[in-house]
Amino acid sequence: MTSREPAILDRAGLDGLVDVLIGAGYRVIGPTVRDAAIVLDELASGRQLPAGWGVTTGPGHYRLRRRDDAAVFGHSAGPQSWKRYLHPPRRKLFDADRDGAFTPAPDEVPKYAFLGVRGCDLAAIAVLDKVLDAGRHPDGSYARRRRSLFVVAVNCTEPGELCFCTSMGTGPAAGPGYDLALTERIDAAGHRFLVDVATDEGARILGHVPTTTAAPAEVAAARKDVTAAAGRMGRAMPDANLPAVIRDARESPQWEEVASRCLTCANCTMVCPTCFCTTTEDVTELTDDHAERWQRWVSCFELDFSYVHGGSVRTSGSSRYRQWFSHKLGTWHEQFGGSGCVGCGRCIAWCPAGIDITEEAAKLAGGAR
Repeated sequence: MTSREPAILDRAGLDGLVDVLIGAGYRVIGPTVRDAAIVLDELASGRQLPAGWGVTTGPGHYRLRRRDDAAVFGHSAGPQSWKRYLHPPRRKLFDADRDGAFTPAPDEVPKYAFLGVRGCDLAAIAVLDKVLDAGRHPDGSYARRRRSLFVVAVNCTEPGELCFCTSMGTGPAAGPGYDLALTERIDAAGHRFLVDVATDEGARILGHVPTTTAAPAEVAAARKDVTAAAGRMGRAMPDANLPAVIRDARESPQWEEVASRCLTCANCTMVCPTCFCTTTEDVTELTDDHAERWQRWVSCFELDFSYVHGGSVRTSGSSRYRQWFSHKLGTWHEQFGGSGCVGCGRCIAWCPAGIDITEEAAKLAGGAR
């Protein structure tokens, strides 16, 4: 059996890993620079990785910056999450014609390999597994994509200004669910990656890439870097019983205060790696001879989200913000056994009003004392 012992992969070896995955039939999805951001896209080569690029983030702020080294994973979360490949933003369900012909849309099941999945995003995939792939009525499309997934995780050693995964228990070390996990290291000894192997498939793939044995001192140093990152988070969720705090704050004036700033634009739900809500819509030709049904993402910030016969239940911005916040940090625990937030900080960076979920939670928790 191929070894599962930690190994060392050099920078050229990382490019080789991408080539091996492509040769094994995987579509490799990883970070790359495009449109003034580090985005996720299909890679044809490891040379497309964002070598030497980092980001500076803040509430309502995201900017690329040049690093003083060639790190490829020296950046925090960008505007996209891996969710879009497992749970696409828009997906055709079926076609129907006037003569009654009904044709289910072919459900393409890409064989994906995700390269560069952080601990927070790995935890987000685990959350989606509970929501969409467990229980009595799993989402078949999600389940089929998930079954063939290969994950190369990355342990974080440089948390971003908006990261708070430590307080959510999701990082900076990648938790379970990966095939291979990389810890990037750059020093006088060169640019390299400590590789942890978690599955037989991971060991098989890595066996096709030149590696060297990881010395105990190298393993210890890499682990120390990741542990140290836990103390350098840019944010933290308050240490409080948030489901109880939110339940008791149902009538808090804080909802109106945040609503005075919130644009109900739904950016936070679109970039969130765990938001999963969808709706369906029918599209017909002008001749009425052909119709299609599509599934697409939807947000609880949309006015029609709570529509029932006679009108929408949540018409105010404060009620819609409270719904999102209460579900994400409160009632998600009752439904799925844990929080719906993984501490990636995307909702803070991509909120045009700069609303910070950790600050709002701290205000509610402080008011409850």
